[in-house]
Amino acid sequence: MPTPTALVTGATEGIGRAVTFALGRAGYRVGVCARTAARVDTLLSDLRKEGITASGQAADVGNPESVRALIQGVTTELGPVDTLVNNAGIAIFRPFSELSLDDWDATMATNLRSLFLVTREVLPGMRERKAGVIVNVASLAGKNPIAGGTAYVASKHAVLGFSRSLMLEVRKEGVRVLAICPGSVDTALIRNIGRPAESVGEILQPEDVAQAILDALRMPARALVSEIDIRPANP
Repeated sequence: MPTPTALVTGATEGIGRAVTFALGRAGYRVGVCARTAARVDTLLSDLRKEGITASGQAADVGNPESVRALIQGVTTELGPVDTLVNNAGIAIFRPFSELSLDDWDATMATNLRSLFLVTREVLPGMRERKAGVIVNVASLAGKNPIAGGTAYVASKHAVLGFSRSLMLEVRKEGVRVLAICPGSVDTALIRNIGRPAESVGEILQPEDVAQAILDALRMPARALVSEIDIRPANP
């Protein structure tokens, strides 16, 4: 069986980094991207130190040309993308009266527009091969309101709608679509919105989310896990 290739967006920290290493340790070739070239280079070095075959580059996943260049580079070096993990995301939390149009546009470009652009580039090959998995990292915020989170919550609701609809379109073509909805995870994002330091040990770790994704990927092809909620056991 040929070695599968995965692509993880927003891969240099948090959930993205954990997923990248989990896939690499499970035998995947791993393509990665993030906005900052130096961070991508560091991640690639760390992956290769573990013997993981990896490739990637800096990319703005909200920009069509940047996405095309990313997919072309990863495909050339690693082969066609079998598993796509749309993880790139930002969270801007502030009262609606203080939310600027730039805040809104940046959130939608990173959290939602990127899903369309990256998926658009890899899905045709998956359909042609009658195989593939698209994992969209949503959030429990995609199901629940958060005061001060109008842009972020709206974007994650949209990620769930995108995922559910695309799943129905492509499931009969051998392509699986999974939306994973984490609760509070110990990442820079949660610390940036003021999570108390003493509560960090009680919330999810990025590796927990990565494990849930990996477990879903290991399901037999006849089984479609379309949505996973994962939350702290004792928040």
